Amino acid sequence: MDFGIDEPTRELLADARQIGRTEARPAGLEADRNGAPLPPDHGYFTRFVARGDGRTRWPGPEGDRREQGPRRTTVQSLLLAEEGAYWDRGIGVANPGVGLPEGNVLGMGTEEQKQRFLGAFLELDRPRWACFAMTEPGAGSDAAAIRTQARKDGDGWILNGAKCFIGNASRSDWILVQATLDPTKGRAAQRAFFVERDTPGLGGFKIEKKMGLKAYESTSFLLDDCRVPASHLLGGEKPHEGKAGFKTAMRTFNAGRPVIAANAVGIGRAALDEALAFARTHERTGDARVRDRLEAMARKLRMARLMCLRAGWLADREQPNLVEASMSKAIAAQVGQEATTLGMELIGTVGARGDHLIEKLYRDVKAMDIVEGTGQVQRMIISRSLVQLPR
Repeated sequence: MDFGIDEPTRELLADARQIGRTEARPAGLEADRNGAPLPPDHGYFTRFVARGDGRTRWPGPEGDRREQGPRRTTVQSLLLAEEGAYWDRGIGVANPGVGLPEGNVLGMGTEEQKQRFLGAFLELDRPRWACFAMTEPGAGSDAAAIRTQARKDGDGWILNGAKCFIGNASRSDWILVQATLDPTKGRAAQRAFFVERDTPGLGGFKIEKKMGLKAYESTSFLLDDCRVPASHLLGGEKPHEGKAGFKTAMRTFNAGRPVIAANAVGIGRAALDEALAFARTHERTGDARVRDRLEAMARKLRMARLMCLRAGWLADREQPNLVEASMSKAIAAQVGQEATTLGMELIGTVGARGDHLIEKLYRDVKAMDIVEGTGQVQRMIISRSLVQLPR
């Protein structure tokens, strides 16, 4: 394995670093101080779109979209995810774009669905969002237990249920909603449906208050006899292989786990840099106990980064990486929490004022152990693999 950074990747990271320093961190601090997500018309989002960011990877109906350059490797994406989270992970989630459901639509959507739901993201005319809704009040880690129900009704579908902790839901042009055709049939009955904004029956949006990552909205909403046309069933009404809908959703989460790991490393690295700056400013680098804390942070972050890049390296070679992806997330989330905790111990009572960056990072990093499969779920996946049980 060679994790050397080539010149094109260095240039991408340099651009990300500049934008992070001048745009992302100030915007994230603003949202944290206000205790609420930035509004959709905020200047940060307008400038984001003006730079050409937030576009879909779909090349267009004829595949003739103007040349966008070579596609990023997974390792490149992970390095950029780490750099983005170093400056502000919440802003990274708040950024306009298709976001989490893009892979589902590219992998399983019909050409008509790609045109309808990704077409507006080819060249953004304004900040636009989309999102994926899986989590429910009674189905978090156990994604197979969802109860949002889809019932065929003439030439359409009726959706009923509740979703929670869905990123950017109230501002999205459309939501890809995971639902079940029959709750008694578990994973095999799950399908995904496009629900556009202002569809009758979609409502009850509530932005939850969170401990950290306040820059983006985590939203609960209801589907009350929400009717969508047959064409809004992801992949169309062609016969589906058993569990295809569930497997498509799980591939989204499996691909995202190393990204969350990279985010955790980025947050931990920011905490290390801030702790180092604090120790130098307050002339505490001569204290062996302080150096011990800093060494532990640096050593563990290096370990977590290598585990994350290993998962990405396998993905780039189209080799199985389920276990490595779970390991990277389980390790990095824990290390990120340890790094911010050690930082809080170092700054002491300064952290209690609520205005130090390390204190914000301490609150932000906790979500890395929760989103896209909790640490407990990752350890369950790893242990089942060890004893050769189905995963």
